[in-house]
Amino acid sequence: MPECASTNSEAQALLGQNRASEGCTIITDFQTSGRGQRGNQWEAAPGENLTLSVVWQPTFLSASQQFLLSQAVALGLHDWAQALLGPDAKLKVKWPNDLYFGQQKLAGILIENALSGAKIQHSIVGIGININQQQFATGTATSLSLLTGRFYAREPLAGRLLECLERRYLQLRAGQIGALRTAYLQVLYRYQEIHPFEVAGRPVTGQIMGVEEDGRLAVLIAGELRRFALQEIRYGQAA
Repeated sequence: MPECASTNSEAQALLGQNRASEGCTIITDFQTSGRGQRGNQWEAAPGENLTLSVVWQPTFLSASQQFLLSQAVALGLHDWAQALLGPDAKLKVKWPNDLYFGQQKLAGILIENALSGAKIQHSIVGIGININQQQFATGTATSLSLLTGRFYAREPLAGRLLECLERRYLQLRAGQIGALRTAYLQVLYRYQEIHPFEVAGRPVTGQIMGVEEDGRLAVLIAGELRRFALQEIRYGQAA
Protein backbone atom coordinates (compact mmCIF):
# COMPACT_ATOMS: atom_id res chain seq x y z
CA MET A 1 0.00 0.00 0.00
CA PRO A 2 1.23 3.53 -0.69
CA GLU A 3 0.67 4.85 2.84
CA CYS A 4 -0.66 3.77 6.23
CA ALA A 5 -0.37 4.81 9.87
CA SER A 6 1.56 1.67 10.83
CA THR A 7 2.02 -1.70 9.13
CA ASN A 8 1.75 -3.36 12.56
CA SER A 9 -1.63 -1.68 13.07
CA GLU A 10 -2.77 -2.80 9.61
CA ALA A 11 -1.71 -6.37 10.41
CA GLN A 12 -3.59 -6.22 13.71
CA ALA A 13 -6.72 -5.05 11.91
CA LEU A 14 -6.47 -7.94 9.43
CA LEU A 15 -6.05 -10.41 12.28
CA GLY A 16 -9.14 -8.97 13.94
CA GLN A 17 -11.07 -9.67 10.72
CA ASN A 18 -9.61 -13.20 10.41
CA ARG A 19 -7.97 -12.14 7.14
CA ALA A 20 -4.31 -12.72 8.07
CA SER A 21 -2.91 -16.23 7.73
CA GLU A 22 0.62 -17.19 8.72
CA GLY A 23 3.16 -15.35 6.58
CA CYS A 24 0.78 -12.53 5.65
CA THR A 25 2.94 -9.49 4.88
CA ILE A 26 1.98 -5.81 4.77
CA ILE A 27 4.40 -3.46 3.00
CA THR A 28 3.97 0.31 2.66
CA ASP A 29 5.86 3.14 1.01
CA PHE A 30 5.28 5.40 4.00
CA GLN A 31 4.15 5.09 7.62
CA THR A 32 2.59 8.22 9.09
CA SER A 33 2.84 6.86 12.65
CA GLY A 34 5.53 4.20 12.56
CA ARG A 35 6.41 2.85 16.00
CA GLY A 36 9.75 1.76 17.44
CA GLN A 37 11.08 0.33 20.69
CA ARG A 38 10.59 2.26 23.98
CA GLY A 39 7.57 4.01 22.40
CA ASN A 40 9.74 5.94 19.95
CA GLN A 41 8.63 7.10 16.52
CA TRP A 42 10.30 5.51 13.48
CA GLU A 43 11.65 8.16 11.09
CA ALA A 44 11.49 7.15 7.42
CA ALA A 45 11.21 9.30 4.29
CA PRO A 46 8.34 8.38 1.93
CA GLY A 47 9.21 5.90 -0.84
CA GLU A 48 12.87 5.50 0.14
CA ASN A 49 12.93 2.68 2.67
CA LEU A 50 11.45 -0.69 3.59
CA THR A 51 8.66 -0.73 6.16
CA LEU A 52 6.78 -3.98 6.55
CA SER A 53 5.05 -6.31 8.98
CA VAL A 54 4.81 -10.10 8.87
CA VAL A 55 2.23 -12.18 10.71
CA TRP A 56 3.44 -15.41 12.29
CA GLN A 57 1.68 -17.97 14.48
CA PRO A 58 4.44 -19.39 16.69
CA THR A 59 2.05 -21.43 18.83
CA PHE A 60 4.94 -23.82 19.53
CA LEU A 61 6.48 -21.14 21.80
CA SER A 62 5.42 -20.44 25.37
CA ALA A 63 4.93 -16.89 26.61
CA SER A 64 8.23 -17.17 28.50
CA GLN A 65 10.04 -17.87 25.21
CA GLN A 66 9.09 -14.63 23.46
CA PHE A 67 12.69 -13.45 23.26
CA LEU A 68 13.61 -16.51 21.17
CA LEU A 69 11.37 -15.11 18.44
CA SER A 70 13.06 -11.72 18.78
CA GLN A 71 16.47 -13.38 18.37
CA ALA A 72 15.35 -15.30 15.28
CA VAL A 73 13.99 -12.14 13.63
CA ALA A 74 17.11 -10.12 14.47
CA LEU A 75 19.31 -12.86 13.00
CA GLY A 76 17.21 -13.04 9.84
CA LEU A 77 17.62 -9.30 9.40
CA HIS A 78 21.36 -9.55 10.07
CA ASP A 79 21.67 -12.40 7.52
CA TRP A 80 19.93 -10.22 4.94
CA ALA A 81 22.17 -7.20 5.56
CA GLN A 82 25.33 -9.30 5.62
CA ALA A 83 24.49 -10.71 2.18
CA LEU A 84 24.43 -7.13 0.89
CA LEU A 85 27.29 -5.59 2.86
CA GLY A 86 29.57 -8.60 3.24
CA PRO A 87 30.86 -10.08 6.52
CA ASP A 88 31.73 -6.73 8.09
CA ALA A 89 32.50 -6.75 11.83
CA LYS A 90 30.73 -3.38 12.17
CA LEU A 91 27.36 -4.99 11.37
CA LYS A 92 25.84 -5.89 14.73
CA VAL A 93 22.54 -6.56 16.47
CA LYS A 94 22.06 -4.04 19.27
CA TRP A 95 20.06 -5.56 22.13
CA PRO A 96 17.31 -6.31 21.96
CA ASN A 97 17.00 -6.31 18.17
CA ASP A 98 18.11 -3.12 16.39
CA LEU A 99 20.51 -3.51 13.47
CA TYR A 100 23.57 -1.27 13.68
CA PHE A 101 26.52 -0.55 11.45
CA GLY A 102 29.25 0.86 13.66
CA GLN A 103 27.53 3.43 15.89
CA GLN A 104 24.64 4.08 13.51
CA LYS A 105 21.22 2.45 13.30
CA LEU A 106 20.37 0.78 10.01
CA ALA A 107 17.13 -0.99 10.93
CA GLY A 108 14.70 -1.54 13.77
CA ILE A 109 12.28 -4.27 14.80
CA LEU A 110 9.05 -4.09 16.80
CA ILE A 111 7.40 -7.42 17.63
CA GLU A 112 3.93 -7.47 19.15
CA ASN A 113 2.79 -10.82 20.55
CA ALA A 114 -0.72 -11.92 21.46
CA LEU A 115 -0.90 -14.63 24.10
CA SER A 116 -3.42 -17.40 24.59
CA GLY A 117 -2.92 -18.87 28.02
CA ALA A 118 0.74 -19.87 28.34
CA LYS A 119 1.32 -19.91 24.57
CA ILE A 120 1.92 -17.29 21.90
CA GLN A 121 -1.17 -17.13 19.69
CA HIS A 122 0.22 -14.85 16.99
CA SER A 123 3.05 -12.38 16.46
CA ILE A 124 3.23 -9.25 14.35
CA VAL A 125 6.83 -8.68 13.29
CA GLY A 126 7.34 -5.06 12.26
CA ILE A 127 10.59 -4.11 10.53
CA GLY A 128 11.84 -0.75 9.31
CA ILE A 129 15.05 -0.60 7.25
CA ASN A 130 16.76 2.51 5.93
CA ILE A 131 17.43 1.76 2.26
CA ASN A 132 17.87 4.82 0.03
CA GLN A 133 17.38 7.70 2.45
CA GLN A 134 20.26 10.19 2.34
CA GLN A 135 19.50 12.57 5.20
CA PHE A 136 18.33 11.97 8.75
CA ALA A 137 17.33 14.25 11.59
CA THR A 138 19.80 12.41 13.82
CA GLY A 139 23.42 11.53 13.22
CA THR A 140 22.90 8.11 14.77
CA ALA A 141 21.07 6.75 11.71
CA THR A 142 22.39 5.49 8.38
CA SER A 143 21.05 3.71 5.29
CA LEU A 144 22.13 0.96 2.94
CA SER A 145 22.68 3.55 0.22
CA LEU A 146 24.84 5.76 2.44
CA LEU A 147 27.00 2.76 3.33
CA THR A 148 27.51 1.51 -0.22
CA GLY A 149 26.98 4.55 -2.46
CA ARG A 150 24.37 2.60 -4.44
CA PHE A 151 20.65 3.06 -5.08
CA TYR A 152 18.48 -0.03 -4.46
CA ALA A 153 15.22 -1.29 -5.94
CA ARG A 154 13.22 -2.08 -2.82
CA GLU A 155 10.95 -4.88 -4.05
CA PRO A 156 13.74 -7.46 -4.63
CA LEU A 157 15.23 -6.54 -1.24
CA ALA A 158 11.88 -7.19 0.44
CA GLY A 159 11.66 -10.62 -1.17
CA ARG A 160 15.14 -11.54 0.01
CA LEU A 161 14.41 -10.29 3.50
CA LEU A 162 11.31 -12.47 3.79
CA GLU A 163 13.39 -15.48 2.72
CA CYS A 164 16.01 -14.75 5.39
CA LEU A 165 13.34 -14.30 8.06
CA GLU A 166 11.60 -17.53 7.10
CA ARG A 167 14.88 -19.45 7.27
CA ARG A 168 15.50 -18.35 10.86
CA TYR A 169 11.84 -18.86 11.80
CA LEU A 170 11.98 -22.45 10.54
CA GLN A 171 15.19 -22.94 12.51
CA LEU A 172 13.33 -21.79 15.62
CA ARG A 173 10.35 -24.01 14.87
CA ALA A 174 12.72 -26.97 14.47
CA GLY A 175 13.88 -26.39 18.04
CA GLN A 176 17.42 -25.30 17.19
CA ILE A 177 17.42 -22.92 20.14
CA GLY A 178 21.07 -23.40 21.13
CA ALA A 179 22.27 -22.56 17.62
CA LEU A 180 20.13 -19.41 17.54
CA ARG A 181 21.40 -18.22 20.91
CA THR A 182 25.01 -18.81 19.89
CA ALA A 183 24.56 -16.99 16.59
CA TYR A 184 22.89 -14.07 18.37
CA LEU A 185 25.80 -13.62 20.79
CA GLN A 186 28.27 -13.77 17.90
CA VAL A 187 26.75 -10.65 16.36
CA LEU A 188 25.70 -8.86 19.58
CA TYR A 189 26.71 -5.19 19.73
CA ARG A 190 29.39 -4.46 22.38
CA TYR A 191 29.34 -8.08 23.61
CA GLN A 192 32.05 -8.69 26.24
CA GLU A 193 33.42 -5.18 25.74
CA ILE A 194 33.70 -2.56 28.49
CA HIS A 195 31.47 0.44 27.74
CA PRO A 196 29.48 3.20 29.45
CA PHE A 197 25.82 2.65 30.29
CA GLU A 198 23.12 4.56 32.11
CA VAL A 199 21.16 2.89 34.91
CA ALA A 200 18.42 4.75 36.79
CA GLY A 201 19.71 8.00 35.30
CA ARG A 202 23.25 7.43 36.59
CA PRO A 203 26.32 6.70 34.41
CA VAL A 204 28.04 3.36 35.01
CA THR A 205 30.69 1.29 33.26
CA GLY A 206 29.81 -2.28 32.41
CA GLN A 207 30.48 -5.31 30.25
CA ILE A 208 27.71 -7.22 28.47
CA MET A 209 28.10 -10.89 29.43
CA GLY A 210 25.04 -12.34 27.72
CA VAL A 211 21.27 -12.31 27.42
CA GLU A 212 18.97 -14.27 29.71
CA GLU A 213 16.28 -16.61 28.37
CA ASP A 214 13.65 -14.03 29.25
CA GLY A 215 15.49 -11.40 27.19
CA ARG A 216 17.08 -9.45 30.04
CA LEU A 217 20.56 -8.09 29.34
CA ALA A 218 23.24 -9.47 31.69
CA VAL A 219 25.84 -6.78 32.42
CA LEU A 220 28.86 -7.00 34.73
CA ILE A 221 29.01 -3.74 36.71
CA ALA A 222 31.58 -3.19 39.49
CA GLY A 223 32.13 -6.92 39.84
CA GLU A 224 28.40 -7.72 40.08
CA LEU A 225 26.41 -9.44 37.32
CA ARG A 226 23.16 -7.52 36.98
CA ARG A 227 20.20 -8.21 34.71
CA PHE A 228 18.14 -5.50 33.03
CA ALA A 229 14.84 -5.31 31.16
CA LEU A 230 14.46 -2.96 28.18
CA GLN A 231 13.49 0.18 30.11
CA GLU A 232 16.05 -0.32 32.88
CA ILE A 233 19.34 0.37 31.08
CA ARG A 234 20.56 2.59 28.28
CA TYR A 235 23.74 2.53 26.25
CA GLY A 236 26.19 5.34 26.87
CA GLN A 237 28.22 6.96 24.12
CA ALA A 238 31.23 4.94 23.01
CA ALA A 239 34.57 6.59 23.69
